[in-house]
Amino acid sequence: MEIRQPVHSEHARTLDTAGLRRHFLVEQVFVPGAITLTYSQIDRIIVGGIAPAGVPLVFAADLGKHTGTAYFLERRELGLINIGGDAVVTVDGTRFDVKAEEALYIGKGARDVQFANADPARPAKLYFNSAPAHAAFPTRKITLSEASPETLGDAKTSNRRTIYKYIVPNVLPSCQLVMGMTKLAEGSLWNTMPCHTHDRRMEVYFYFNMQDDGVVFHMMGQPQETRHLVVRNEQAVISPSWSIHTGVGSQSYTFIWGMVGENQVFPDMDHVKMVDLR
Repeated sequence: MEIRQPVHSEHARTLDTAGLRRHFLVEQVFVPGAITLTYSQIDRIIVGGIAPAGVPLVFAADLGKHTGTAYFLERRELGLINIGGDAVVTVDGTRFDVKAEEALYIGKGARDVQFANADPARPAKLYFNSAPAHAAFPTRKITLSEASPETLGDAKTSNRRTIYKYIVPNVLPSCQLVMGMTKLAEGSLWNTMPCHTHDRRMEVYFYFNMQDDGVVFHMMGQPQETRHLVVRNEQAVISPSWSIHTGVGSQSYTFIWGMVGENQVFPDMDHVKMVDLR
């Protein structure tokens, strides 16, 4: 478990490239045969990747020392989206077959959770977000067709994209976690542009479906004090509530977003006019 402390907006203004990357970029999400976990103290989100290999993976028994609980999901919920081969996830004895671009919500109190490959020759890659939870909701799989889609932007401004909302109130109930995936249309390279902030929630972006020589220039910082991170395939960016979160790629890509905070109202955001960006 890697621990990341919160960063004040005034502190962020003073950071160089290495400092920004150290605080906000998760450079290695997937490690074959392992579960990675990055604990951001911003709203207590935990971000990670699950990459099963020869044997099923489970959360380490000592993770409770970081959360102050007897086991990892005792007071947490978890959402994951598969970006690899078919996975088999077993939650307290119930089996869920999770294919590529399918999501699984695991409710508070799940104790025996195992992750395995359906086909060892095609390993799964399960990207997950976990947040503190005060109530238990049923564990459930969500397919791409069950996700709530919303298409925004225009090809003329290179930001045509479809947002697939997997874990949102009108699809399934959760305590605070909101999660989904955005696919850019062919020829579009900008995401979440025009950009916004939301003081009531933080957000994490996970970029994937990029070639080795591709990058995304992820924009962050306050609207009048912008910074950027160069992000490569299968890396994630932690975005505080005071920061914009948008980006442009050198080639096509997809990204998964996850939010935790005060509410689950998807449109609750503070839009930033293009003329106000600095």
